[in-house]
This record gives sequence, C-alpha cells and structure tokens, in this order.
Amino acid sequence: MPFRASFVALILLAGAALPASAPPASAPPSADYRNAQRKFQQIETQKLKPGTRIALTPGELNAWIQTELPNFAPDGVSQPVVRLQGNNTATGSALVNFVRLRSAQGKDTSWLLRNLLNGEHEIRVTAKVASGGGRATVQIVAVELAGLPISGSALDFLIQNYLIPNYPDAKIGKPFPLKYRMDRIEVGTKAAYVVTR
Repeated sequence: MPFRASFVALILLAGAALPASAPPASAPPSADYRNAQRKFQQIETQKLKPGTRIALTPGELNAWIQTELPNFAPDGVSQPVVRLQGNNTATGSALVNFVRLRSAQGKDTSWLLRNLLNGEHEIRVTAKVASGGGRATVQIVAVELAGLPISGSALDFLIQNYLIPNYPDAKIGKPFPLKYRMDRIEVGTKAAYVVTR
C-alpha cells in the first residue's frame, strides 16, 4: 500500500490504497504540494531516526489530495477537502455522483436509486484514528450526505456498494499494519503527524 496515498486516505477516512504520482503537467505544483511530497519521500526512505515526528499541515494534505485526485479517484468524485479536528479525529468531504460511480464499476443503478442519487452530493465523513506499535484502526464517527446524517442500513449500503468496490483495501473498524516503520499517526488541529519507530 503506497504510503502517501494510504496516509492521506486515513486522513480522508477511506483507508484506501491510492497510487502516488507526479502532479499533472497542466499546472505547476504549489509549495504546499511540494512540501507534502518531500515529507512523504522522507518517510518512505525509512531512514528517519526512531521517534521522529513529521508534521503534515491541512494545507499540505489538501494540496496533495487535490493535485493527485485525477490520478486515483474513481469517476464521480471531486473537490476533496480534509479538516483536522484534533484528538486524532478528522473530517473528509467531497462531492460524489453515486450514479456515475456505479457506472464506472460497470453496474446498473435501479430507477429509484438513479432518481434519488443522481447528480453531485456532498458527503462528509468524520472518523477517529487510533494507532500505536505500528498498527492503526479507523472508526467512523459520523457520516452526512447532503447535510443529512446517515446511519444504520443506509450507511451499510453506501459502504458495501460504493466504498468497498472502489477501495477494496479499506479497513474500517479493523486494525491494519502501518508501513515504512511508522509507529503511529497523531491528528491534531494544526497538523497530522507521522511518528517513526
């Protein structure tokens, strides 16, 4: 699982394996994007001393994910934004066209769902990351679709039909190993930190 993408995905609360790549040639990368790339490279080399804390600011995380989105997001996802809440909690939001996502998977959508879910809808997911000893677990705290809370069977439906098919490596509520000698991830209000072991 590429570290850059999996770390941002943790912060975006998807836990997905997203490939890292160079920024699109159409626009020069921002300073925040370049800083994020440099920090990810430092972590990936696995040469940092144990206990080193690398801070990624909201600006760096958002610049990276917004620059990389065309390279890894399924068709139908746009405008991702990360908000760090502190206390190891973060909120990720994006505009999602669920009908387009299903079509990209080669699946039909029933008439009822097509009429309910067509067009772009803002989805906002808040989750808490617990980590230590080289392992992490992401717990979903809240999900909102177009400002309405989603829970129970509706949330299960979204996870099974949209999250898992697009991000089969997603681990929600289950511990998974952190790579690149990461010990833990700490989410504050001003930065998300990677601590090495």
